[in-house]
Order: sequence, then C-alpha cells, then structure tokens
Amino acid sequence: MIPELSTERFSLFRPGIEDFPAYQAFYADAEASAFYGGPLRADQAWRVLAGHVGHWQLRGYGLWIVRDKTTGQTLGGCGFIWAEGWPRRELTWWLLPEARGRGVATETSVAAINHAYTEYGWELVETHMDDKNLAAKALVERLGGTPIAREPFPDGRTRTIFKLPKVR
Repeated sequence: MIPELSTERFSLFRPGIEDFPAYQAFYADAEASAFYGGPLRADQAWRVLAGHVGHWQLRGYGLWIVRDKTTGQTLGGCGFIWAEGWPRRELTWWLLPEARGRGVATETSVAAINHAYTEYGWELVETHMDDKNLAAKALVERLGGTPIAREPFPDGRTRTIFKLPKVR
C-alpha cells in the first residue's frame, strides 16, 4: 500500500493515469525537464510515469504526486527513487513551471524526509546534485543538506551527494 502524506497546503499520493497530462507537460518543456532527461515525447513521458508507478511495487517506496489542496491541481512529484545501476537511493522532485517559487518543493520535501526517517526507519536520507542545477542546490541548502560524498554515476556525470536531516 502506498501511504498518503499531507502538508498544510499539499497532498502527496500515489501516481496514476490521471497524472499523465502533468508528466506530459513537464517533460515536453525543455527548460523545466532539463535535469530530468527531457525534453521527452509523450510516449517517453508515459514510460517515466509507468516507472514511477512500478517503483513503488519493486522497492516499497517511490515518488508521490503533489496536488494543491485548495485547487486540486497536480503540481509535480516528490519522493524517493533508486534507479537500477545507480549507487544510492535519493530524494527527488519535479515541478511544473507554474508551481515553482511557491515553496512547494520545500514543504513536500520536508514531509517526505520526515516520513523516511520516522516510517521507513532510514538512517540516511540523501539527494544527488548535478552541479549545474542551481534551483535544486538552493532547495538542498534550505533543507539543511550537507555534502557527504562525490561520486560518478552511470550516465557519466559526477554528482555531489547531500545528507538531508530530519526537519522539525
């Protein structure tokens, strides 16, 4: 069973077919999806959604869809992934351009991080940072992240690994 999380302004829940338009819009936007393998065609965005759905089944954790509690609008995703061949699991997020700058990533990341420490019992929650992703770097700083390693990844890029503390 996929747990649902709630923050003051947002609901985090399992991804489903109803979220495909948000995936399609995000991955069609070259700037928005630049650090997520985009831009992608619709069929490729579909496979990303299918992978996120399947991740929950295969790993027992995954990426939640983020919805605005007031409007019901899908804003993006936040949660954990561990892609096959990658050295570590990580907190990740993606947001539609209209959701940026509103604290969505910060608020939902805090909920996901706290859930991982308290419900999954993880001793370490981390994220992987592409040096060029300045927005993600700013978020990691807001979350109190500290660098713990620098490692090569299967895609040929070297990334900094940040530990993310439980937030009270």
